[in-house]
Amino acid sequence: MNIKSLLLGSTAALIAVSGARAADAVTVAEPEPAEYVKICDVYGAGYFYIPGTETCLRVGGYVRYDAGVGDVGSFDGRTATDHEDGDAQDSWNKNARFNLKTWTGQETELGTLKTYTETKFNFKNGGPTSSPTLSFAWIQLGGLRVGKDETPYDQFIGYAGNVIQDTIIPYGIKDTNVVSYYFDAGSGISGVISLEEGSDTTGSTAIHGTIDSYVPNVVGGLKYKGDWGAITGVVAYDSSYEEVAGKVRLDVNVTKELSLFIMGGYGTDDNFNDGSWAIPARGRGFYKPWGGNWAVWGGGTYKFTDKAAFNLQVSADDAKNAAVAANVAYTIVPGFTITTEVDYVHDGKFGDADDFNFTKADKKNSWGGIVRFQRSF
Repeated sequence: MNIKSLLLGSTAALIAVSGARAADAVTVAEPEPAEYVKICDVYGAGYFYIPGTETCLRVGGYVRYDAGVGDVGSFDGRTATDHEDGDAQDSWNKNARFNLKTWTGQETELGTLKTYTETKFNFKNGGPTSSPTLSFAWIQLGGLRVGKDETPYDQFIGYAGNVIQDTIIPYGIKDTNVVSYYFDAGSGISGVISLEEGSDTTGSTAIHGTIDSYVPNVVGGLKYKGDWGAITGVVAYDSSYEEVAGKVRLDVNVTKELSLFIMGGYGTDDNFNDGSWAIPARGRGFYKPWGGNWAVWGGGTYKFTDKAAFNLQVSADDAKNAAVAANVAYTIVPGFTITTEVDYVHDGKFGDADDFNFTKADKKNSWGGIVRFQRSF
């Protein structure tokens, strides 16, 4: 019995030791704690922290589909060529767009460090898909902003109403590289000063806005904003053509449902009209793209419900051009809006030798309509 007990005890001890060594051999380290995306609510809804950083990121954009009909001069219609006999005939004017936006924000000892980008992809009238268009790509630290932006001459004062075709009478060309400084003086007063490169448009109605030397275009703006609305003024100097233009705007919140605006522009144009220049401007420039010296835009928005709104814009300029745009925008579900618009334009100098014909109209009075489907996210 003593020998048997000794053997059993020895066997049990060997098994225990072997088991312990085997357990040591297959021991697996515990996994690192998972690092989930952390919400950042410092800059508003939709931001999250980029893992391992103090930078907050937001991604958004929209998918849009436009279908337009009517005269080409309204911006809504399109002329096509008949495949059988080659005659010109009216057709749909369609465009699908994917728009991608990014925002970043981070607090630093010198203020908030922000970036914004916006890239557009279009498929228009049977394609092909256009090359990506970079609409925005700027960096801002505190009040200093540098990069690709829309000139404060247009975005600081505000666009010409909530209509689709808001540039039938153009109020600005927008796209430019900038070095801008924004400031808030308190009590509802804010301002901006901007040094800009400008940009060109192409075709028969080209605007030559890119600077031709080291001297930048200069823009300045002031705004006073209250619960009742706002009053804003901007002024710009075109360094290439040595001309000055400015705009003043009044916004009024009449009721919770009704808001109105009126905006007037005035610009000098002696050099714009000088045909002896190597690159003649034909009367228009980057900050004065309208005809003649003056132009005016007015309109507003009336909200029938939280989902439905009526938008109107009426405009005219010194070259006897006039336009009306009106639409109804209805939000089917949050993030998905359908807008139906009717547009009219009168080309006051149609057929004249000095008609700039900004909308490329083929008649004195043009009508059109457009429906837009947009899913924003």
